[in-house]
Amino acid sequence: MEEHVDVDADSGDTGPGGSVFEFVGGRACLDFVGTVAERRTTALERLRVPADLQRWIGQAHLLDRPPAVSAAQLVRAREVREALFAVLAAALDGTPAPPSARELLNTTALRPPVGLHLGDAGAVERSGDLDAVLSGLVRDCFDLLSGPQRAALSWCDDERCTRVFVDTSRGRRRRWCGMSGCGDRAKAAAYRRRRAGVPTG
Repeated sequence: MEEHVDVDADSGDTGPGGSVFEFVGGRACLDFVGTVAERRTTALERLRVPADLQRWIGQAHLLDRPPAVSAAQLVRAREVREALFAVLAAALDGTPAPPSARELLNTTALRPPVGLHLGDAGAVERSGDLDAVLSGLVRDCFDLLSGPQRAALSWCDDERCTRVFVDTSRGRRRRWCGMSGCGDRAKAAAYRRRRAGVPTG
């Protein structure tokens, strides 16, 4: 029998182990992929324990009440996340998506998505399990790749960052996934170069 962890989804921005979630990608699937930071260097994992995933679902507002998550379900969610990253990276780089990633995402997308129900007060209620959440995230990625926002996909300019975001800025001049973090580091580095008399390019 799998052990489940149930926590309050509104318990703040940090979870067990200090996980911090950022929602800067412009789409839920991109923010899910971004739960691993600096993939080519530190590979900082934000979904360290099942409670982290449950908290992320709540903070992403994907369900009104995030479900309990088991250790096995966390492993499966990470596998879907990495397949999403592989497909998005291939789309950005103009290369074929890995067959294994495509197969996993296609299978996941076949599961029923989050259920929507219009309540008595006119508010839309969202319900479902983790499979529904993962199905919705994969469908969001498919919608992104098949729609007009695909052309607005961009890598963050920070050399350590591996975040993908939708650039909706005028003239598509956005350089960083977020100003709090990558943008701030870039500004600080440019300031130090100016102080040292080094051209900023």
